[in-house]
Amino acid sequence: MKVLIRGGGDLASGIALRLFKIHFNVVILEINQPRFVRRSVSFGNAVYERKTNVEGVAGFFVDSQQALKDFDFSNGIPVLIDPDANIRTIYQPDVLIDARMLKKYVPYDLDKRPFVLGLGPGFSGGENCHAAIETNRGHFLGRVIWDGPAQADTGAPGIVNGQQYKRVLRAPIAGKLHSEAKLGQIFKQGERICYVNEESVYAPFDGCLRGLMQTGLHVSIGEKIGDLDPRLDPKLTQFVSEKSLAIAGGVLEAILSHYNLIK
Repeated sequence: MKVLIRGGGDLASGIALRLFKIHFNVVILEINQPRFVRRSVSFGNAVYERKTNVEGVAGFFVDSQQALKDFDFSNGIPVLIDPDANIRTIYQPDVLIDARMLKKYVPYDLDKRPFVLGLGPGFSGGENCHAAIETNRGHFLGRVIWDGPAQADTGAPGIVNGQQYKRVLRAPIAGKLHSEAKLGQIFKQGERICYVNEESVYAPFDGCLRGLMQTGLHVSIGEKIGDLDPRLDPKLTQFVSEKSLAIAGGVLEAILSHYNLIK
């Protein structure tokens, strides 16, 4: 089974991880400068590092269509810069998953191959995807929606150990992000984590740095740039989230159901 995933952030990577483990051939498409926060569990980080690792599965940056043709899918997951998904005509996937979480309507032609799945807000089963996968936390997380839209974006981050909005680090101004912090590093309340231009971002409570955008990126005022975890356990930064795995389960259900692979 050949799968193309648009986006290489943490939700997309949880899907890629599960599909790789059941021996699907997975390709991830990214933009030139990916803007994900949880870099330690994002295969798209291969764009910056050339090789990354998520829970023991390798992600490799490939720089050409020929390199993708020659890729050994038993070794890991290739990551290609291709924001317009032009590789579709060559790779000819059985499944295309839009996991970019753009939270807006994205048109797809459903009359032709491949089978199209869309994650979260902006997707409606039977309209611009064959099935949508619910991404909002709560009772319906990970459910497959064959007819109708996914829930609208709430804008509310998940609650972790009683912390919700404070755990999300946001850019205080527009400018270039800089930090020497390491993912998994423990910060005390009031310690500087990063800065945008000359404006510092401080830890709002004692926490473990769960995610932070790549240093050097230009960010917008109010943009999410990091994630501080109050659980103070650096090991957790190395594992995909329960949300990601729940969504991956919905993706797998939709694929198996569509292709009638389980009888």
